[in-house]
Amino acid sequence: MARQERAVRTRRAVLEAAAEVFAEHGYAAATVADILARAGVTKGALYFHFDSKEALAKGVLEEQAAHYLLPQELKLQEWVDSGLTLAHRLPQDAMLRAGARLSTDLRGLEEYGTAFPLWTQFSATVLIEAQRRGEVLPHVDPKETAELMVSAFHGVQLYSQVTTGWADVEQRVCVLFRHVLPTIAAPALLSRIDITPDRGARVVAEAKRIQAPPLTVS
Repeated sequence: MARQERAVRTRRAVLEAAAEVFAEHGYAAATVADILARAGVTKGALYFHFDSKEALAKGVLEEQAAHYLLPQELKLQEWVDSGLTLAHRLPQDAMLRAGARLSTDLRGLEEYGTAFPLWTQFSATVLIEAQRRGEVLPHVDPKETAELMVSAFHGVQLYSQVTTGWADVEQRVCVLFRHVLPTIAAPALLSRIDITPDRGARVVAEAKRIQAPPLTVS
């Protein structure tokens, strides 16, 4: 059991180091030597879990599927919360920043793929359930809406990164939701959905307080 726990800790340390290096340098410029130095593990320990830089990138992208959310009365609120908590965590979380950078690094996409399908699937799953409950208008295509939001969110966070170093990313994502929600939500519900800029921070703080486990879509 102790050996398994060490292996889990080692794998996590390697993934977190890889995320930091990929987020800072991109896939092409990152090296396994850089990741080893950042992780503080032996080459053998790293290769036990990941046999290549490509495998490390895939491992980082797989981590994008975890969303720390709390169940809400409205599924649409959970959908909004997924975006606002992501916006809140992005500037502080190297794993998320690496996922965003790797997903648009054209020099590496053919080797390791992108996190966009994971993010899209998660978003569509929540929207499908919201539509089943009557929260989303009948004519709305959940998958189409999810794809739109994933692409729009990425553009918004990238614009925020370039202009303010993510200082205003939560505010900008709120603006995105304010424009999209009226086109997909049942009108009677709009006033009940919280899209204030500090919503993401409050949800993350509460999830940590009660130690809510991540919701993962595979």
